Amino acid sequence: MGSLLRRWWGWFFAVLLLSGSTFGLEDPFLWLEEIRGNSAIQWVESQNLSTSARLEAHPAYRTFEAEARSILTAKDRIPGIRKLGSFVYNFWQDVDHPQGILRRTTLANYESPSPVWETVLDLDVLSANESKRWVYKGLDCLAPAYERCLVSLSDGGRDAVVIREFDINARDFVSAGFVVPEAKTGTAWMDADHLAIGTDFGPGSLTDSGYPRQVRIWKRGEPLSSAKLVFEGQSKDVTVSVASIFSQSAILITRAIDFFTREMAVLDASGVLHPWIMPVDVQLLGVTRSTVFVSRRIDWTLPAGLARAGALVSIPIGPRHQLDLARARIAWQPTAVSSLQGLAVTRDHAIVNLREHVRSRVFRLREDPRSVSGWALDPLSVPQSGLISFSSVWESSDEGVLSFQDFLTPPSTLLVNFATGATRTLKSAPERFDASGLVTEQYFATSFDGVQIPYSIVRPRNMTLDGSHPTILTAYGGFMVPMTPFYPGVLGKIWLERHGVYVVANIRGGGEYGPAWHEAARRERRQVAFNDFYAVAEDLIRRGITSPDHLGIEGGSNGGLLVGVAFTQRPELFGAVVCSVPLLDMLRYHRLLAGASWMGEYGNPDDPRDRTFLEKYSPYQNVAPGKAYPEIFFTGSTADDRVHPGHARKMAARLKSLGYPVLFYENTEGGHSGAANLEQRIRMQALQLTYFSEKLGLFSAQFGSDF
Repeated sequence: MGSLLRRWWGWFFAVLLLSGSTFGLEDPFLWLEEIRGNSAIQWVESQNLSTSARLEAHPAYRTFEAEARSILTAKDRIPGIRKLGSFVYNFWQDVDHPQGILRRTTLANYESPSPVWETVLDLDVLSANESKRWVYKGLDCLAPAYERCLVSLSDGGRDAVVIREFDINARDFVSAGFVVPEAKTGTAWMDADHLAIGTDFGPGSLTDSGYPRQVRIWKRGEPLSSAKLVFEGQSKDVTVSVASIFSQSAILITRAIDFFTREMAVLDASGVLHPWIMPVDVQLLGVTRSTVFVSRRIDWTLPAGLARAGALVSIPIGPRHQLDLARARIAWQPTAVSSLQGLAVTRDHAIVNLREHVRSRVFRLREDPRSVSGWALDPLSVPQSGLISFSSVWESSDEGVLSFQDFLTPPSTLLVNFATGATRTLKSAPERFDASGLVTEQYFATSFDGVQIPYSIVRPRNMTLDGSHPTILTAYGGFMVPMTPFYPGVLGKIWLERHGVYVVANIRGGGEYGPAWHEAARRERRQVAFNDFYAVAEDLIRRGITSPDHLGIEGGSNGGLLVGVAFTQRPELFGAVVCSVPLLDMLRYHRLLAGASWMGEYGNPDDPRDRTFLEKYSPYQNVAPGKAYPEIFFTGSTADDRVHPGHARKMAARLKSLGYPVLFYENTEGGHSGAANLEQRIRMQALQLTYFSEKLGLFSAQFGSDF
């Protein structure tokens, strides 16, 4: 009866909306926030059936699905590796192992054309035996033997995991070993019989965001409830986390006050806590036994001089793990076009990954007494045109594996000796699409305030600039996360080979040019990111690359918020919108799942000052009758325990109540990624690209007409 009443009130308020009433205090679709409520699930199933029937009936769908399957299940994909002791480990999914297997081999065998792998853990067998849909979430092994490990398993892909102790050599879970029930848990080995752990210990042990608030030391053989409390944060914090440092001889405890500020302390082997005294807005990048590498979001006056926002700073570690700020040095300063992408630590070196106009540059950081800063950067002989990322850097030696890719170059892995600079290619993936007729370029759009916004475009080499080209535009613009070049295998085959255009915009709010680029669109300045996005869209149209009828946009998570705002603010610019695992109700996001942890990025809706700017752009509250909205396609996951699936559900329901055409598909699994295995990823990509093809008029000689 309760669910029927909720439905009745929902439709009653929908009628009020249709009649032109304002969106009142009572949310008529609040019942869709009941993640697994009967009425909500029935609504989801109905929408899924309708969307599937519509898109699967399209003549392109089966072809797109087959092409996606061929690429995503290819046997010649590069296995990503992580070195632990004498072995390199890889997690692999294919048609025979949809949930995946954890496997290992030696580095020498990995380099061979046909490596021989030893299966360590089979997730498909485990799932069948335990009647679960286990999704692999990671492995943490005790050095130096790397024989005892903690395996993280998620039921359906949620962020919350079950953790079990695993014996690598026996290839089995340890009888009476460490087992942590499902929660958003963090662990770190102290020794063979002790873990530092943050998890759900019961009432008062979690933050308002649902993450650990306490750190305890858990001794083997004792119940989890008896673990000794060594640190406790505040309920309003985002989380308290743990990590092993100094070759697992100490524990770093980090209290995240909000998304961008934190306090840190070292817990030594004897259980003594040593606070690290430094500004709370410092970002920790790497730790050696003698040095901490950090970066700060604002200018920082040090005894060595002014470290500009985003600079790389080294701080010596003194006696009793104390930081010696008086001897801090500036290892690298950013420029107007460069920013720090990351840092990795080997046995004897720090490796610095920089960005210049969004392209990677990699250097070895070397102490140099002749330099004013005391440091020097030696460039490494690796490709410099696309994205270089740290695949597996080994703290026990001076070697590591880097990966490289760009929009038209398939991924490859490189073994680098950071001491000598010697580099050799381990693996190179084959081409997944014909790029011979394609070109990638970087353009700049002028935003509303004159700032130049870079964007990358992949397009046919010989194209007529008549505005007719089906184009997909994507961006993110939040949390200092950069949008970087990548090899778009499935998109390349389905979209680019058929003369579609793909565009990645580097709007403010991201991290492409360091902290200032992010700060320019944070909190009350959020509209800046949206305006940058519109500037790129308008630049594409001005150049004659595309037109509103042929321009589609897509984004996920914070990018889902971006395209949701674009949909409500500038619907005349776009012909199609894919909005995935999005935030959309910005007046309630902080009350839903992990939403409270993002108030440092967006603001607090309960603060009247913040609410004023949030309600101006919140997509859910700004839907209005009588607008020329394009048909939008929402995708999500019932198992998403990070961004609540109610955002997409409520937005779709509200649009439908106003008579707008909407497509909606919610996977039952997958967590925040939206898919838990290869089959689900194949399906989601086929559905989304079929939708874009239909809406934007992608031409294919194979089908003989515009879709």
